[in-house]
Amino acid sequence: MSISTLTGLFDHVAGLFPSRRAISVSGHFDLTHAQLRQLVERAAAGLVAAGVKPGDVVALTFPNTVEFVIMFLSVIRVRATAAPLNAAYTFDEFEFYLSDSESKLLLTSKEGNEPAQAAAAKLNIPHISAALPSGDSEIVFSPTQANVDVDSLSKLTNDPSDAALFLHTSGTTSRPKGVPLTQHNLYSSVQNIKSVYKISESDSTVIVLPLFHVHGLLAGLLSSLGAGAAVTLPAAGRFSASTFWPDMIKYNATWYTAVPTIHQIILERHLSKPEPVYPKLRFIRSCSASLAPAIMARLEEAFGAPVLEAYAMTEATHLMASNPLSEDGPHKPGSVGKPVGQEMAILDESGVVQGANATGEVCIRGPNVTKGYKNNPEANKSAFLFGWFHTGDLGFFDSDGYLHLVGRIKELINRGGEKISPIEVDAVLLSHPDIAQAVAFGVPDDKYGEEINCAVIPREGSNLDEAEVTRFCKKNLAAFKVPKRVFLTDNLPKTASGKIQRRIVSEHFLSQISTAKVPKFGA
Repeated sequence: MSISTLTGLFDHVAGLFPSRRAISVSGHFDLTHAQLRQLVERAAAGLVAAGVKPGDVVALTFPNTVEFVIMFLSVIRVRATAAPLNAAYTFDEFEFYLSDSESKLLLTSKEGNEPAQAAAAKLNIPHISAALPSGDSEIVFSPTQANVDVDSLSKLTNDPSDAALFLHTSGTTSRPKGVPLTQHNLYSSVQNIKSVYKISESDSTVIVLPLFHVHGLLAGLLSSLGAGAAVTLPAAGRFSASTFWPDMIKYNATWYTAVPTIHQIILERHLSKPEPVYPKLRFIRSCSASLAPAIMARLEEAFGAPVLEAYAMTEATHLMASNPLSEDGPHKPGSVGKPVGQEMAILDESGVVQGANATGEVCIRGPNVTKGYKNNPEANKSAFLFGWFHTGDLGFFDSDGYLHLVGRIKELINRGGEKISPIEVDAVLLSHPDIAQAVAFGVPDDKYGEEINCAVIPREGSNLDEAEVTRFCKKNLAAFKVPKRVFLTDNLPKTASGKIQRRIVSEHFLSQISTAKVPKFGA
């Protein structure tokens, strides 16, 4: 029987590699693929006993813990839809996401989550907590579920069209949109990720990113488990720079994936407090935001592994394009590589496919792409045009077929008719030896319509000032691309997944200048 669901793939893997390590909770215990499958089946039977039915949406809010992994897989096993939510949300945010997803149940850790539970109570959504006390116990529900019957699962056969995952877009330019992803979307994406990075049962990684986003969930966790490989969850339930390398070494990690912000934190720690020894990695992966070529070079020099930049979005169940492993071709700084497992084209505004080196909108279609946003016909109308899904990103293919991104269509800075890519300015800023993090953004301007500003975090111990940043930009950028104003800061506002959103940065710094007009972005 051919496999076309994620659940089917995981069953197959548990049969192939029953005794291989699947998950380690750092410093506590390990679970094999067979043990994980058994825990998922038992927990799934508990969900059936709790009244969860196929098609129900189940919200989960946990740190990066083994309980989240088991409960996520249990929810999709019973043909329900998992809606992972950031544990740091406020009451109002939980109320919006629980309501918008039409959740029927809230799952949390044993410690619970007050804002989430308060929002669920207001919406009359029942709450159950889940805990795994040790590696040889099973999931303990509170309140406990009576009449748990594992045989109840035999009647539930997962279908490729089952909506398995419900996430919201990060809303970089507007209100978050709900994205349902099917079992087949998840299966297709996992197969794409496994194939381009040749992930096998001998691989191992440490989960760095939150599992309530596609990057950590798909690229880190599910692709590893779907290959019979192993993942380690940090003891703290989140990324920690001080435990990252010890965990990577202890659990024989062969690769890791992260956003540029975290790569920069790992680099900073390497410069200030290097480890005595680093593991031999097959590759390091970067995704979810543009990686400046200067940062890529520093990472490769520090850790002796190729850094492969990739391109992804929620609507594509994560991966769309990636630079290849060294044996499969060159990896190009400043490019996000070639399409993986899907069709990709650059279209102009009339839907005409563009040739090499011509800039247009990046569009995709394939088995990993969502069928459409939930209850949002307007967004679907503009996103699905000419038979393609439109990403909202501008880019071009070079003559080797590698994709280069210019920026979000809505984030391009239009200075008196000159279109400026903030990604290009970021890359120049980050090539300065005394700049640790930087972001360029547009601000309203009476003369030009928009003007370019930037915010910069200086490297620790440096004496960087605004004048030096301006001097460096003038030397390396055309005059109209040089930021008019430089903000030196020790912190940049980021999303929960570690992305720096330009509109939030713009609003943050403009609000500090009382005379400035704060731009209104999105709906």
